[in-house]
Amino acid sequence: MRVLLKATLDTEKSNEVIRSGRMEALIKETVDRIGPEAAYFGTIDGRRTALLVFDMQDSSQMPPLGEPFLMELNAEVDLCPIMNGDDLAKGLSQLG
Repeated sequence: MRVLLKATLDTEKSNEVIRSGRMEALIKETVDRIGPEAAYFGTIDGRRTALLVFDMQDSSQMPPLGEPFLMELNAEVDLCPIMNGDDLAKGLSQLG
């Protein structure tokens, strides 16, 4: 299932990680482990935010996907099933 992971980083904690020089490696390790089809970084509501789109095979993947953001960056993590245009067309065709 295609999933959107939204990680909203705690400003104080992420400032600390940036100052320590660990942010680039932490983000790279996390993105490499998740293997998203798309990854975007910016600010939403004035807070550093990571948006990752990836295929989740099983709900047991949730802890290893979100924990680096939670443990290292005190992030708020949301996981949401999403569709691309082809998925939407397929679903709509089943409505009868």
